[in-house]
Amino acid sequence: MKATVNPVDQHKVSITIEIPAQDVKKGFEEAVKRIAKQVNIPGFRKGKAPRKILEMNYGKEAIAEEAFEVLAGRAYTEALRENAIIPVSEPEIEREQFEEGKDLIFKATVVKQPEVTLGDYKGLEVEKQDATITDEQVEEQLNNIRNQQAKMVAAPEGATVQNDDFATIDFKGFVDGEAFDGGEGKSYPLQIGSGSFIPGFEEQLIGHKAGEDVTVTVSFPEDYFAAELAGKEAKFECHIHDIKRKELPEITDEFVRSVSVGQGKTEPAYNTAEEFVADLRKRMEDDAARRAIDTYNAGLVELAVKNATVDIPEIMIEDRADQMVQELAMNLEGRGLKLDDYLKFSNKTIEALREENKVAAAENVRADLVLDEIAKAENVQVTPEDMNYEIFAMSQQFGADPKEVYDIIVKEGRVSMLASSVARKKAARFIIEHAKGAEKAE
Repeated sequence: MKATVNPVDQHKVSITIEIPAQDVKKGFEEAVKRIAKQVNIPGFRKGKAPRKILEMNYGKEAIAEEAFEVLAGRAYTEALRENAIIPVSEPEIEREQFEEGKDLIFKATVVKQPEVTLGDYKGLEVEKQDATITDEQVEEQLNNIRNQQAKMVAAPEGATVQNDDFATIDFKGFVDGEAFDGGEGKSYPLQIGSGSFIPGFEEQLIGHKAGEDVTVTVSFPEDYFAAELAGKEAKFECHIHDIKRKELPEITDEFVRSVSVGQGKTEPAYNTAEEFVADLRKRMEDDAARRAIDTYNAGLVELAVKNATVDIPEIMIEDRADQMVQELAMNLEGRGLKLDDYLKFSNKTIEALREENKVAAAENVRADLVLDEIAKAENVQVTPEDMNYEIFAMSQQFGADPKEVYDIIVKEGRVSMLASSVARKKAARFIIEHAKGAEKAE
């Protein structure tokens, strides 16, 4: 076999492959054996029908096509290996000469993985995030806890609707004097200021009392998901049944004792509010320290990626954007939702969603390429222990048995993809461990 590589443009190459006539003959012989094993011919055992019989039943073209697949597939793979070409697109095949008894000549045009020129990735330095927890942050978290434990109580008699109140309302909407689908609700609990209704709706309830009828006039946004309503003015006839407000508890010794008993415990985790607040601050400080390290480490890897030079083929970005859309669909399915419904309610098309993902897709592809190159430059090795750990981590994430995860990876032919992912993680760890502030970051 002879393979000649010629550049087409910056990313695309054409590989002209020539296979000697004697090998072409062997390819036809193998094709005959393959087809014979796949078909049933009356009067012949499976796999034993002679070539002439096969040609009579299935035509010479079928054998020739099978022979081409056998010969071209192997030769193309060998040509890629010999010339160190990693394809990122399916090849466009052009037959220049294909006839039994003659050399086979064909051309494969393919987009190849781009070359990466590494910049600095050792001895890097990035700013470290301040992990200090302020009194204000602790107070904010305490208020969140108070909100979670709050009770809903009826507003005083004669009270009017205020921001953050919960108003139970009936409503019915009209456009051009006609009621429309989805515009009616009964005893709906609406938090004023939540922004869950059309802009301007909730504000018009403020100042009204329980028992009152209110006419709310709003306009649907121009980009509203229901096209028949987009941009139109609507009137909603509303009735306010009642008004409720949150009653927040105080952080007392009694309160912390009551909320820290649970999940099989018989004794409270805290006896005093002081203990509770001190432990809350400690947990917040630990979380802030972890986030600071994660941010610092991510910054080092981002800098190493930024320092490299690589021109990414558009097809790699498009493929990654498609992959991101597929992942979104899978995540939605896991929550009992469908991608079509998501697109409808977000007023987007699948093409717009792909386009939105392109910037992130380009960043992801770039990071993968650079980390792959660093792994190669530093001779990063992926051991069986590394693979086992990764599979175990995946099983923990999905709540599955490690063996089941491994079997799925093997069945779907993703072992090499997993190994590449592990190698990138080890390359990222190399960047972090060889940074100027590595000792402190660890």
